[in-house]
Amino acid sequence: MQYSEIQATKKAVLYARVSTEEQAKRGYSLAQQLEALRGYAVREGYEVIGEVRDEAQSGASLDRPGLDSVRDLVAGGGVSVVLAQDRDRFAREPAYHYLLRREFEEHGCKLKALNDHGNDSPEGELTDGILDQLAKYERAKTAERTRRGRLRKAREGKVPGNGVPDYGFNFKEARDGYRVNPETMPLVERVIRMVGEEGTPIRGVAGALNRDGVPAPNGERWNSTFVRNVIRDDVYRSLSYAELSALVTPEVAASLDPKGRYGVYWYNKV
Repeated sequence: MQYSEIQATKKAVLYARVSTEEQAKRGYSLAQQLEALRGYAVREGYEVIGEVRDEAQSGASLDRPGLDSVRDLVAGGGVSVVLAQDRDRFAREPAYHYLLRREFEEHGCKLKALNDHGNDSPEGELTDGILDQLAKYERAKTAERTRRGRLRKAREGKVPGNGVPDYGFNFKEARDGYRVNPETMPLVERVIRMVGEEGTPIRGVAGALNRDGVPAPNGERWNSTFVRNVIRDDVYRSLSYAELSALVTPEVAASLDPKGRYGVYWYNKV
């Protein structure tokens, strides 16, 4: 009698993550990541038992809804591997990547990215660890260059034209400054008036706007966080010439009216 060898099918969970900043970058969309992972799973003979997405979630922390779901699946047993397009999809911090890998190994599961350079040998782990540290260094250098560039623009009296403008404003055509949005700025003024002049609690402001059916910036309901940000953000604060001239270059200060009042992009953002 002949017996055929029976092999258990390897089961995989696909994980895709994109941060807010990466959403517009080519090659980082959730759909593109999952498409690449599905193709790899087919080629390697994995049975995909789950696809998990983390949208607008930073890789600087392990506190993510999607990643929590992945960890629960792995802890339940039966998962052979968790796949991601790049190693930094799991975590940007090498130490967090190591912790995840060890956690998954306790349940017989591997952590694998399509851009892994090593293998499961000690040498392979060392190679990937070194590359993770180099990637961390490059991210830090890029962040510092970006910060310096944004600070330089701010001192020149310009607004860094990346992302979306603060609520109540639109970008100018050159995206280096703000102009007031006549539709949304009255809502900002109402929030400031209710808190500053009428003494309405922050939660009460959010509740009043929701009761009045005022559209919230994100299309959902007004909340205390947004109201608090409006109150604290320097972009809505009127500054005197003396206050502003201490923040900008002498050339910009010389072009201002000493009797005027000016808004300023919040320097803590850069």
